[in-house]
Amino acid sequence: MSQIEITATPEDAGQRLDAFLGAKAAEISRSRARALIEEGVVTVDGRVEISPRAPVKAGSIYIVALPAPVAAEPQAEALPLEILFEDDHLVVLNKAAGMAVHPAPGNETGTLVNALLHHCKGQLSGIGGVERPGIVHRLDKLTSGVMVAAKAEIAHTGLAALFEQHDIERMYLAVTRGAPRPLTATIDAAIARSQTDRKKMSVHRNPDSPSARRAVTHYKVAETYGVRDKHTRAPAAALVQCRLETGRTHQIRVHLAHIGVPVIGDPVYGRQMGISALGSGDAHAAALAVARAFPRQALHAAVLGFVHPVTGKTLHFEAPVPPDMAELIHALEGLPKNV
Repeated sequence: MSQIEITATPEDAGQRLDAFLGAKAAEISRSRARALIEEGVVTVDGRVEISPRAPVKAGSIYIVALPAPVAAEPQAEALPLEILFEDDHLVVLNKAAGMAVHPAPGNETGTLVNALLHHCKGQLSGIGGVERPGIVHRLDKLTSGVMVAAKAEIAHTGLAALFEQHDIERMYLAVTRGAPRPLTATIDAAIARSQTDRKKMSVHRNPDSPSARRAVTHYKVAETYGVRDKHTRAPAAALVQCRLETGRTHQIRVHLAHIGVPVIGDPVYGRQMGISALGSGDAHAAALAVARAFPRQALHAAVLGFVHPVTGKTLHFEAPVPPDMAELIHALEGLPKNV
């Protein structure tokens, strides 16, 4: 890992931080500077700064810690993919949990990009002048479900505009510890990178802060399981439908944890909080064992709908929950609701 160190002059004062770094550091563009800032690898006088819009201060020392580079061109790999739709412009697939979307340091192979380079060989017309698939949205490595990727520049540009305008139908299924109250509502809570752990996101107390980005999740409880409090009859777990209005990093996971119902198995925002339920018997014990041992966040992108950016056709795709989540839901259905 290398770093860039820049001392701001009086002439630099007041500029946006991303613009300042993009202009001063030949190694990075403004867009790359913005991404690095949001990743939490830029410090100002020794303090991490996560807002690209933060004003530059004369005399301050700005340090950018550049991550170790990955291979310039990911290698094509013959990996299994579940394709839901494909034409000359784009491909829609059901991503398996455990597959990362992009290569990254220490994880250069086995990703969705590697798989698409092989699957779409000879069909990619170039994204940004390079023969590669155009990724316009991501699913976390441990999240399963429907994704779309562009095969051509025109589709990439069109899809990016749809996501930017929030003109996309996206519904996720989450299995949570406890059930949200009320059973149907909207979470409108700005999200920013955590000040204490740059790998985590968190709800920001001040939505007007330059580092915070508005995040809106509409949820509806589809089913509840068991009882964890005999007085309030609060459910032990729930199956929650989440529809995204915005698409911030870890948005659903952060929002559900924020209202006290973290996604079961979430290794970052809630795995340490197991699940408890009133009751007894083998079925009860088995259900708790499955829930407590669930190895990933129980989150699945079930629905994706959009207007094809080239043909104008309305497309709608659904992916059933994968076997591991189906097993979890089946086990939770065995929890008694009357105790």
